[in-house]
Order: sequence, then C-alpha cells, then structure tokens
Amino acid sequence: MKAAHGSVFKYGDNVDTDVIIPARYLNSSDPKELATHCMEDIDKEFVNKVQVGDIIVANKNFGCGSSREHAPIAIKASGVSCVIAETFARIFYRNAINIGLPIIECPDAAREIIAGDEVEVDFDSGVITDVTTGKKFQGQAFPPFMQKIIDCEGLVNYINQK
Repeated sequence: MKAAHGSVFKYGDNVDTDVIIPARYLNSSDPKELATHCMEDIDKEFVNKVQVGDIIVANKNFGCGSSREHAPIAIKASGVSCVIAETFARIFYRNAINIGLPIIECPDAAREIIAGDEVEVDFDSGVITDVTTGKKFQGQAFPPFMQKIIDCEGLVNYINQK
C-alpha cells in the first residue's frame, strides 16, 4: 500500500458531514463538483489552498452527523491523501474505506500536529511522521483486507477485481 505525504489542514472536534459537504450540494454525486465545495462551511479557503496529497488532521469524532457517502468522496476528490483523527464517527470510517479514502486513528498525532506541518503516513505500518517537527506517532495500521480495498480505490473496484 502506498504512503501519503502532504501539508496539513487542521480541524477540531466533531467535524460533521454537513460542514465537510454542505447539504445544499447533495443534489450532485459528481466527485469533482463535490470537491469544489469541500469544507467550505468550516474553512472557506480550503478548496483554494488544498493540493493533491495534502492531509486533514482533526480531533475527536471526525465525520459525525449524517451517513452521507458524499463527505469522504468530496475529501478524496479534493486531492486529500489521508485523514488523521483522534477518533472517527463509525459510519464515516466505513464510508471512507468503501470509497478508498485512507483514514487513520492516532490520538497523539491528532493532538500534536498543527496546520501547515508537512506530514508523511506509512499505511503499512501506521507510522505517522511530522516531517516539520521530526516527531513520529504510531497510528492504527489497516488490516490487509482494508489495504486491498483502498489500493483498489474502493470496495466496488475491489469486488469487481475479484
């Protein structure tokens, strides 16, 4: 499985799916269209600043709220390579894996990494390196079957390749 490397966008607790992708845009299921509105209700500049490979770091309960799959789709389509959080809402966690968005739980990294830091994530080992500070954190690595789903860019592609 590949690794992630990018600049950090940092958010707090309880970032819900309504701020990840506001409900007023749910009439589209086009990933590119959803990406143009990603995070706009919590961070107006996100879509203008995010680069392919960048990483979102948040505190507790990231992705809470409705079970819309649009939220991880918008994040992935915006170019984000990984989301690191102290904890994830369970339905968001599953939706992210289903669409092939790597997410990793690591409370220490979530608390210590700050916006703008350059971060690398090794998905095989779960090691998160804050390149800016030199600190390393041990996140929860994905089980092999989940790595395969993410490598295939989502559950549907994984099943179709079987």
